[in-house]
Amino acid sequence: MKKVLITGALGQIGSELTSKLRIEYGKDNVIATDIRMIENSEIVSNGVFEQLNVMDAETLSRLAKKHNVDTIVHLASLLSAVGEQQPQYTWKLNMSGLTNVLEICREQNLKLFTPSSIAAFGYNSPKNLTPQDTIQRPGTMYGITKVSGELLCDYYYKKFGVDTRGVRFPGLISYVTPPGGGTTDYAVDIYYEALKNKKYNSFIAKGTQMDMMYMPDALQAIVDLIEADGSKLIHRNAFNITAMNFDPEEISSEIKKHIPDFKFGYDVDPIRQSIAESWPNSIDPTCAIEEWGFNFKYDLSKMTVDMLNKLSSKGIGDTKLNLK
Repeated sequence: MKKVLITGALGQIGSELTSKLRIEYGKDNVIATDIRMIENSEIVSNGVFEQLNVMDAETLSRLAKKHNVDTIVHLASLLSAVGEQQPQYTWKLNMSGLTNVLEICREQNLKLFTPSSIAAFGYNSPKNLTPQDTIQRPGTMYGITKVSGELLCDYYYKKFGVDTRGVRFPGLISYVTPPGGGTTDYAVDIYYEALKNKKYNSFIAKGTQMDMMYMPDALQAIVDLIEADGSKLIHRNAFNITAMNFDPEEISSEIKKHIPDFKFGYDVDPIRQSIAESWPNSIDPTCAIEEWGFNFKYDLSKMTVDMLNKLSSKGIGDTKLNLK
């Protein structure tokens, strides 16, 4: 990867990945794009930024040529809970955007990374240690677009030789950007509320197990897969990856170790709870480990310390923490 264009660069993953890649490859070699223009954003002001609607194939093609990119990281999409409010638009955005990107990668001989999700699984998928290759019948429009995207990327690799790669992300937890409408966002909200108000009511029900990952591990996984030896990749689109597994009570208990007066309860959102119940309790990342050396650094305990420290240092809450 020498020069990369990122779509959805102002989103949860995109904003942090853009910063990471600019440090690793140089800010002139990372072209950030998004449909929005946020003038006070570091992503806009501290490097190359182009405003782009991914459904505008002509502009996307022009920008790829203009900046002489060799890799596209396609992140622009609507997430699970938001997608259920706008299912037709979710299909249009997620699939039209991906199709445009794939065509441009075919025409210009570019490499593509685009993420899938645990939302690609459904009620009929095995719930525990869900294997890499299994039945995928998702119950959300977001999940349907992710399965369709996996198949479409496989097709472009086999039919046209486009170097497509992706991972199935679990819930992602970050201190940099606020949640973006996902079902697993309670695991981000809870840290903010613990520091600000010392209390939180989870919109996901007690005992609901889901796989999660801390953003630094997710970003490194993207880089590692993009740079992996393609001859060793069997699955490509998309690899199961995960770092930890917990339910709301477990993350609450971990926070209480550092904020003893934290109060935790439930105010379950039926829509997001239904989505969560359709997903696996845990997924099996063996293929990612064997084919490109996937690994992670953060478990629940280590992530909680880092989240609370980082959010506290940003001025979230009235107490400065320095946890070890």
